[in-house]
Amino acid sequence: MAKYISALLMLLLAAQLTQAQATIATKPSVSNPAEVWWSHITFLADDKLLGRETGSAGHRTAANYIAESFKRAGLKPAGANGYLQPVQFRSRRIIEEGTSLSLVRNGVEAPVTLGDEAIYSMRIEHAPRLEAGIVFVGYGLTVPEMSYDDLANLDLRGKVVLLLSGGPASIPGPLRSHYQSVRWKALRRAGAIGVLTIQNPKGMDIPWERSKLARFMPALTLSDPALDETAGQQLAVTINPARAERFFENSGHTFREILELANSEKPLPKFVIPASVRAIVKSETAQLNSENVAGILPGSDPTLKREYVVVSAHLDHIGVGKPINGDTIFNGAMDNASGIATLIETALTMQKSGKRPRRSVLFLAVTAEEKGLLGSRYFAAHPTVPISQVVANINTDMFLPLFPLRSLIVQGLEESDLAKDLRLVAAPLGIKVLSDPEPERNSFIRSDQYSFIKRGIPALSLKVGFTKDSPEHETVKGWRTNRYHAPSDDLNQPIDFQAAADFNRIYLLVVEAVATRTERPTWNEDSFFRRFARQVVQ
Repeated sequence: MAKYISALLMLLLAAQLTQAQATIATKPSVSNPAEVWWSHITFLADDKLLGRETGSAGHRTAANYIAESFKRAGLKPAGANGYLQPVQFRSRRIIEEGTSLSLVRNGVEAPVTLGDEAIYSMRIEHAPRLEAGIVFVGYGLTVPEMSYDDLANLDLRGKVVLLLSGGPASIPGPLRSHYQSVRWKALRRAGAIGVLTIQNPKGMDIPWERSKLARFMPALTLSDPALDETAGQQLAVTINPARAERFFENSGHTFREILELANSEKPLPKFVIPASVRAIVKSETAQLNSENVAGILPGSDPTLKREYVVVSAHLDHIGVGKPINGDTIFNGAMDNASGIATLIETALTMQKSGKRPRRSVLFLAVTAEEKGLLGSRYFAAHPTVPISQVVANINTDMFLPLFPLRSLIVQGLEESDLAKDLRLVAAPLGIKVLSDPEPERNSFIRSDQYSFIKRGIPALSLKVGFTKDSPEHETVKGWRTNRYHAPSDDLNQPIDFQAAADFNRIYLLVVEAVATRTERPTWNEDSFFRRFARQVVQ
């Protein structure tokens, strides 16, 4: 019966896909091109796709829709499997019955309430049972370029570290974010076996009471062991900052003190916690497959067409979860059906113009971004074109057209000469180009351009901009609190369609500029990330 229902659902989705594509293909031109952009979102964020969970039937329908859209735009299939690049994953889901977490002091066990006080991250392969001492390590960062090391002179062998998310403001935002993403490598070298992370409230997008509901959703890792960045980690727990004081009992310090030091940009102490953590973890695992979608617009220059500008957005969202205000479907309209719609419209507009850029443009819709940038990490490790010929990546993710477009916020702006291309096309339109005003959110490492940066490829990621503490900033923060990773990121939300049209226009212009310039994009001499280009085998 289950197989019959699944097959019937696939047939219904396929029929909907055909009908939607026919509607879009025959839709007359409209005064605001964002109406066509919105038509893609209307399909991709429909309840029938059930939130485009990686590996689900709804995700496959979305992938097929994108592949057909790429075909209509005249893009050539980018790989041996046509437009679709299969990616294999290992799925983990917690079983809280039989799972526990506790602090042990002087032989007395004090249970930690899962959900209210702490959450297990299922992105790692937890030890079924573990008990270890705890050391507070500040931010737990080691940044050689800044002569900064939270782990110096600490004995972490066989220990679980307790740390505060984030990093010192003295370290530039992109560098700080990068070293947070590779923090486990340094901790493992120092002998640690697990991590307890307390989230700094100023870097939290989603209120704890809502984010705790996501702990029952499956987490994924790539099946390819060479791409496992958590090898050796036996424990990963996130702690509710509102309930964190109990972890510091009898240590001579309080969490309030730690947070005040962090928020006033003062150094954090490091010290042994007079307790051990006891963890028992039960989970279920499965294998699943999902797809990246890739198509190529061949370049016009006989030589430069062998080089590729990758234009990317993620197609997955987080599926179906615990109800919020009675709704269980996490549609992901802005996150990131909006970016996929921009990708499709960029391809269609370039085809309709009849003008080919000198370089080839590879349009890439990646899976499993919500699971930790896994689809883009896989593509960057197993590209369908030679990695040495990928010269740039231009990404968009949840660009949020909520108010008029007067500026762009750009991740990677300070790192390469792609910033020059962006400024040249933005200036005549009166659009300001801004660095990230919220580095504490670690956006630099939270979207798919980071997978390309780690492979040595200059990259940018663009959003509609705002200045810190402006009315627009308050609008964005309100959106994150109420709609980010919530069912209310659906088709019934206010959108500034003119801002969307303006964003799509400038996105197209910068793609064309990078694909047409004579010289390959280059890293700035002072960019930390320039070193990764030297590690790529040419």
